[in-house]
Amino acid sequence: MHDFLIAFLGGLMLGVSVVGYLYVHGRIAGISGMIGQVLNPQTVFKTPAIWFLLGLVITPFIYGLFVQPEIELDASPFMMIIAGLLVGFGTRLGSGCTSGHGICGLSRLSKRSIAATAVFMFAGFVTVYVIRHILGAF
Repeated sequence: MHDFLIAFLGGLMLGVSVVGYLYVHGRIAGISGMIGQVLNPQTVFKTPAIWFLLGLVITPFIYGLFVQPEIELDASPFMMIIAGLLVGFGTRLGSGCTSGHGICGLSRLSKRSIAATAVFMFAGFVTVYVIRHILGAF
């Protein structure tokens, strides 16, 4: 029950923050777009995205002060870097990231986001199956 409650509260906080960001700033809380705004020298100090991203980075550390989560990573640092690069490539290719399409787009019933989410979920399933069961890695 404890894991369910933590997951529920995390999802609730995520939903409230995404809706709040849309309501207050009129923009979708897609993380790749926000990172693009923060990395752009012309918009870095003009965007509220920096505060949203800081919240994403700082919150796990605050959580860790009160709860000692059990985290086990089985992937090598090299594979995590490769995975991150592939996700970055995919966000550019798909004109948005999992947070923008999967959370914000689905909640707005965007047909484009429904299609994008279906594609990246399917690609993720196939990738895990191939790497674990066909190639025998990890």
